[in-house]
Amino acid sequence: QVQLVESGGGLVQPGGSLRLSCAASGSSFSINAMRWYRQAPGKQRELVAVISSGGSTNYADSVKGRFTISRDNAKNTVYLQMNSLEPEDTAVYYCNADIRTTVFLRYWGQGTQVTVSS
Repeated sequence: QVQLVESGGGLVQPGGSLRLSCAASGSSFSINAMRWYRQAPGKQRELVAVISSGGSTNYADSVKGRFTISRDNAKNTVYLQMNSLEPEDTAVYYCNADIRTTVFLRYWGQGTQVTVSS
């Protein structure tokens, strides 16, 4: 059984920064791509950033230049550094990973709330 656990959300003022973390735990697994999604109230879940097993990254246009996704393969952890936060970034942020145990499955974390407000 593999679990993804996120941390690092909270309340921040516009222009501020937050760093989200998502750690995978379990036994006998390997991780391929890892992603961050977000879902604002009344809106569909959207892909924010993705990082491959080799470290290649891609971002939604709305966060390019402000957010940075990274990973520590030794810790089975993905990070999302969020700078210059805007009220429009307010959402529940979810991590997602393609994980191989005996099969390849896509796992989701439970979500962490990010609120950008003065």
